[in-house]
Amino acid sequence: MLVVGFGSGPLQANCYLLAAAAGGPCVVVDPGQEVAAPLAAALAGHRLVPAAFLATHGHPDHVASAASLSAEHGVPLHLHPADAPLYGGDSVPLQPGEYAGLDVDVRHVPGHTSGSVVIALETAEGGRLALTGDTLFAGSVGRGDVGEALRSLLAGFPDETVVLPGHGPATTIGRERAGNPFLAGTGA
Repeated sequence: MLVVGFGSGPLQANCYLLAAAAGGPCVVVDPGQEVAAPLAAALAGHRLVPAAFLATHGHPDHVASAASLSAEHGVPLHLHPADAPLYGGDSVPLQPGEYAGLDVDVRHVPGHTSGSVVIALETAEGGRLALTGDTLFAGSVGRGDVGEALRSLLAGFPDETVVLPGHGPATTIGRERAGNPFLAGTGA
């Protein structure tokens, strides 16, 4: 699996491109602020074509460019319905299923926003990915009531799962379970 990520905008929200391989369709996760130029470069550099835009939640730093990019590429933004009012543009409900040839699981984890989700995938090589948006970061958690969401999130993933958060560097579920001070007392 090809995974490309970059930070963008004033809050350096991470935008990710996921594809089975270079030279084909891809999923773009969290097309936030100021992503047009770096996204175009990443798409060209890996010969990718967006098949879907997915959002972990509806805050502007994660969806600000979605409307223009959806129009440009002719593909919709998939967003949990509870966050559609935050976005305000056209979107379709984000459901588990196949996107760009990737089997995507969607886990609703309200807390940061009512419609926050974790997007989970298993790679063809046997690895696991969890795109956690602003629910879980390396060494931290997002704003809001995320305790219950984190309990269910951590219980559902093995330690080797790679976490691709909405801001900051990648981590693993095991690393966060063992050392994230905000997870103390969550039973994870």
